Amino acid sequence: MFRIGTGHDTHRLVPGRPLILGGVLIESDRGAEGHSDGDALAHALADAILGALCEGDLGVHFPDSDAQWKNADSLQLLARVYWLAREHGYHLVNADATILLEGPKLREYIAQMRETLAKTLQAETDCISVKAKTGEGLDAVGRGEAVVVQAAVLLEQS
Repeated sequence: MFRIGTGHDTHRLVPGRPLILGGVLIESDRGAEGHSDGDALAHALADAILGALCEGDLGVHFPDSDAQWKNADSLQLLARVYWLAREHGYHLVNADATILLEGPKLREYIAQMRETLAKTLQAETDCISVKAKTGEGLDAVGRGEAVVVQAAVLLEQS
């Protein structure tokens, strides 16, 4: 049996915060505002897995009203979500994510993101796709105000 899930995450970009995507620190003068470390890529993938499992969303499992998740490492949150998938008898077949960010350019970071996510999701790197697009000067992404990530996962019953 297969399960497909989609995830989406948006974070405002602000000065004084690190920009972390897929567990990788990106050189930038602004980072993602959030209760945790603001890793929109890890959040979107976690939401996609939770969606495939019909287990709600990230806020259900790690609410921003709970102080224990303040500045949490989002890769650890993703690992916990993937543990839940394994507990339900599923493993990851593949994941595909698109990061929407006007700048900085992410090309030099993509391989490291894929490797880090593959390790977290107990998968081969060739099962993890990460793409980056700009907003072409349009909307909050295009104005450099936000980072948005869209993700999809395919799970298979083990």
